[in-house]
Amino acid sequence: MKPVTRLQVVADQMERAAIDCVELEYQLRGSGEPVVLIHWGVSAAWAEPLMDEAALGDRYRLLSYHRAGFAGSDRIEGPVSMGDHARHCALLMRHLGIERAHIVGHSSSAVIALQLALDFPDAVHTLALMEPARPFPPTEEQAEFVRDVVGPAVQRYRAGDKVAAVDTWARGVFGPDYRGALERGLPGVFDQCVADADAFFAQEMPAVQQWSFTAQDASRITQPALAIIGDNTAPTFLGRLQLLVSWLPNVQAFELPRATHLLHLQNPRGTAEALASFYTRHPLPASTASFDADR
Repeated sequence: MKPVTRLQVVADQMERAAIDCVELEYQLRGSGEPVVLIHWGVSAAWAEPLMDEAALGDRYRLLSYHRAGFAGSDRIEGPVSMGDHARHCALLMRHLGIERAHIVGHSSSAVIALQLALDFPDAVHTLALMEPARPFPPTEEQAEFVRDVVGPAVQRYRAGDKVAAVDTWARGVFGPDYRGALERGLPGVFDQCVADADAFFAQEMPAVQQWSFTAQDASRITQPALAIIGDNTAPTFLGRLQLLVSWLPNVQAFELPRATHLLHLQNPRGTAEALASFYTRHPLPASTASFDADR
């Protein structure tokens, strides 16, 4: 018999909320200023390492949820845009009585965080953008990434081999020795990636490619932003982050030690402490710092 993983325990603790004709799984922990953790695109398993860190868990009210199509949240037939995910996030916040919050996104979910700031600016107090999937300059490195990683991963997915598709993607994004770091940071996460492969390859990847974000869009996002990059990440992520930093009017860059694109799975304490320090410098007004968690 396989041991019960942390992900299974978390799944059993999830509550459900009906918003915008879909039901989303979510969990709330702690007290204080609300922080919304939007999981990355490759799977629903993402937030637990941050939620377990005292720098965040002991001082903030943390909301983690599973986006539409992932884990036990409802599936949606057909395309699901970044705008759809941003709207779901805003409606879930409203459902839970969260007027305004610190928003955290990683990779493709950083795209959702940016779209949330554009579409629902009053809901966003700060942004933490962990190696966003876009924007990116049309570089040779990006072309190589599409040719060597995206294309083969999608081909394997379309052939019905989800395990190989996820492995191809993860090797290209996280590095060839990713599996140990991934599983140490969040045991069982690879299996969750495979379980969520349909949402990732069939909906998330096309949505990210179709998402449009310009320097003019960035100029509208005036909330304080923290742009986080791993000190050992792939060059393609560094180029994307540098472009975004040059666009956003109120942004601070932070290099996370001992980290690739896995970031908080490799260095959860460093990530949590960087976020907590950022929030201390940009506190929510007292009128929006608390909410009724029983709503």
